[in-house]
Amino acid sequence: MQPHPPIDPTTPGASLQTTSPELPPTAAPPPRDLSSDKQAIGLSIARVVESTLDQDPLHLVRKVCLRFHAVVRQLRLRKDYRSTLEVDDDYDLQDLLCALLKVEFDEVATDEWTPPYTGGAPRTTLLVHRDHIAVVAKKTKPGLTAKDLADQVTADSAYYRAQGRCSTLFCFIYDPEGRIGSPKRLETTLTSVSEHCRVEVLVAPK
Repeated sequence: MQPHPPIDPTTPGASLQTTSPELPPTAAPPPRDLSSDKQAIGLSIARVVESTLDQDPLHLVRKVCLRFHAVVRQLRLRKDYRSTLEVDDDYDLQDLLCALLKVEFDEVATDEWTPPYTGGAPRTTLLVHRDHIAVVAKKTKPGLTAKDLADQVTADSAYYRAQGRCSTLFCFIYDPEGRIGSPKRLETTLTSVSEHCRVEVLVAPK
């Protein structure tokens, strides 16, 4: 039996059978960690919110007042018992608060007026954010009740609403001895928003 002659690929009708090499199966991509994506998005949102708050002047006033007591405590811890500023009354409170507000604001102005509850003694209000925010500071003391504070805030808000120069009256009530029994309730009761003036009350520390 004679062997078959080799197939000439140029010969009409001739066909070549080629075998494609087998490729290894493609591995499926690993599952995407969605939790890390959510965490990254959450951090980005938090940074945006924090940046926005840092530019909000009212937030800056709140931040200073919330940290005020920590500053007072630190001032008491001077080396070798050196003399320091003790916050004993409203005047001490205003002096230190004015200094701390100057850390956050380029200019802190003052407005002196005589409230009806001081017996003729003038009081100073701090003005920030181009006088749009008036900051009134009060320190609790024996005999000063929550009702007395409410009456004072009412008188303050009536005065600044009549002035028409401030869009926000911020009342900081410094209560280092915890004399106010329900500080949150007092804040909620006295905080109000009207067409011409917003009144916000913050009691600290709690």
